[in-house]
Amino acid sequence: MGMDELLKERLELACGRVEEVAREHSAAEPFGEYFRQMAGFLLEMITLREELQRKTEENGRTLEELRERNHRLYQDILPEHYAFSWGNPAYAAAKLGRDMGQLLSFLYTELRGMIVFAYEGRDWDFLVCLELFLQIYGEFEDGTVPEREQVRQVLYWYVNDYCADMAEYRIREQLDPRLDFAARIIMDEDLTDLRYLYRFGEYVTEDEERTAAFLNTLSEEEIRSMASTYTEGYRIGFQVTGKDISKKKTVNIRYCLGFERMIREAVRQFAAMGLKPVIYRSAVHAVNRRQHLRIGYYGAIPNQQFEYDHRNDAGLFLDEDFVGRKLRCIRNSYEKMKELAADHGGPAVVEIFGETPFAPASCEDAIALDEKQQKLQVHLNNETGQITNRYIRGEERSFTIIAYPTPQIGEQFEDIFRETVKINTLDYNLYQRIQQRIIDALDQGVKVQIRGRGENRTDMTVMLHTLTDPARQTNFENCVADVNIPVGEVFTSPQLAGTCGTLHVTGVFLEGLHYRDLWMNFEEGKITGYGCGNFEDPRDGRAYILENILAHHPTLPLGEFAIGTNTTAYRMAKTYGIGDRLPILIAEKMGPHFAVGDTCYSWAEDTAVFNPDGKEIIARDNEISLNRKEDPAKAYFGCHTDITIPYEELAYIRAVRKDGSEISIIENGRFVLPGTEELNRPLED
Repeated sequence: MGMDELLKERLELACGRVEEVAREHSAAEPFGEYFRQMAGFLLEMITLREELQRKTEENGRTLEELRERNHRLYQDILPEHYAFSWGNPAYAAAKLGRDMGQLLSFLYTELRGMIVFAYEGRDWDFLVCLELFLQIYGEFEDGTVPEREQVRQVLYWYVNDYCADMAEYRIREQLDPRLDFAARIIMDEDLTDLRYLYRFGEYVTEDEERTAAFLNTLSEEEIRSMASTYTEGYRIGFQVTGKDISKKKTVNIRYCLGFERMIREAVRQFAAMGLKPVIYRSAVHAVNRRQHLRIGYYGAIPNQQFEYDHRNDAGLFLDEDFVGRKLRCIRNSYEKMKELAADHGGPAVVEIFGETPFAPASCEDAIALDEKQQKLQVHLNNETGQITNRYIRGEERSFTIIAYPTPQIGEQFEDIFRETVKINTLDYNLYQRIQQRIIDALDQGVKVQIRGRGENRTDMTVMLHTLTDPARQTNFENCVADVNIPVGEVFTSPQLAGTCGTLHVTGVFLEGLHYRDLWMNFEEGKITGYGCGNFEDPRDGRAYILENILAHHPTLPLGEFAIGTNTTAYRMAKTYGIGDRLPILIAEKMGPHFAVGDTCYSWAEDTAVFNPDGKEIIARDNEISLNRKEDPAKAYFGCHTDITIPYEELAYIRAVRKDGSEISIIENGRFVLPGTEELNRPLED
């Protein structure tokens, strides 16, 4: 019997057994209720898979029918139903007991991936989920309740046994343009018919439909211009760093549903550069997920609290054996696909903004990583980064990022969208000249002092590297809308020795999470204390920061200091009252910002980088990243989080010369350095 026949036979057997489970009452209550409801969900998945295989019937569905089915697939985890969902660890714990509730809520979450597998026709993934459910059910079906460890072992070996297959497929879809499920929808469907949005299998709301409908109102020239800003940023990223884009054959396109018309044009423009698109979905299997982060393409997020509650589900299986196994899988997979990896040019990302800031609620019943697992997670992330860099070399790849609003931004969505397009295409040359004035002033200093005003308690001293040849060297990069759209900022990787003080912001939105009264203390360039006002108990605030900013590292260095110059973006934020909705990509251009974690040049420190004036940026390393020459594991952290101080919270930024004299760059939220006055006009308007 061939593999296809065996797979088909296993699928038929599993589907038949699920039908029986849906009718059985052999498991002790309340577990019987859980398994019958889950069996009902799986039967819905089986039906969905069969419907999608009948192409003619599927293509004949109306937009309203597709909306109704999409809502039905995701309704159980929507906020209005979440209090009584098995996906909610608190509800599962209340009904099934904390021990079993955690495990069976994890199972529920893993099985939800079958929606994706049905749409993509991934029968193997569909099958192993069915078989996992049946194996867990087998532990309960005689009416007894097994020990927690019995059930955990089933889940543990499911993850470990299939780790190689799942990790290898994940790497392949990140590199191989022949896995073109999403690309075919983007390039082949009629984008004026919004039914295409429901071909992906992602959750779709009115926002995605409105975005797609709005893009359909734009002219071909407007779409070409939007796409060109994005693709040219990618090309220029190679050019300004002296990398040869002609050696690359693929580009990874990451975006959110609704922007397909722009993405289609971008694919055509990338093709003219000799690049094929690699467009992969954000991870589904627990083996491949990285906390609550979504890397790849995705639709609407049904419930951010659900994703946050399950961010540490790896705690069920994360041990030294699993880490070793996964790292071997990753190494072997990259070795198999080393030619594809060598051809890969890096990501081109379209971010969105406008969502309501999410401040998660703490769930005591959610799975958490213990201290040993936190260290293992850090080790796994670091080692994975090193392996990836050996095959997709940092000194040969580039990237670009651009952002646009979604209708969640409010009633003025279309106006804000058009303003964002303008911001993304501001005068490159004007900002380059002004920013060079700022860099020339900063390069006279040995350090920079930053002070907050009003409620902002920032009091930071940032040490700069010594310029041994000021005529040819600089500390700051003149960043003007190439890889990092929009303009503009000047940034450096500070010297850690002597960098100290307090960084504080009254409110900030980082990686989809909102922070109130966030503060960090630094000594010798490293974080020594931190907190925020999100929770009544300060310990919860520290745990929140440790997990989501420090990524479980006991401390992080200051990897970047920058001065944002895009006062036009700042004015837009104030005009429309959307400052708390902007992504860090734009927010970091709207004031000074500090990044904790890796430097801006991680994995590419030895590649010479020059400003338009011909000076080499020498501040590509710090005392920690220099460890890469002996032990890369001690040099990199796998994270880089920007924290911006808005202009109105800023008392001053001053460069301090060796003799103690000062050069003012910003005073009381306004640029005062001669030659930078133009930046104040949007603030005055």
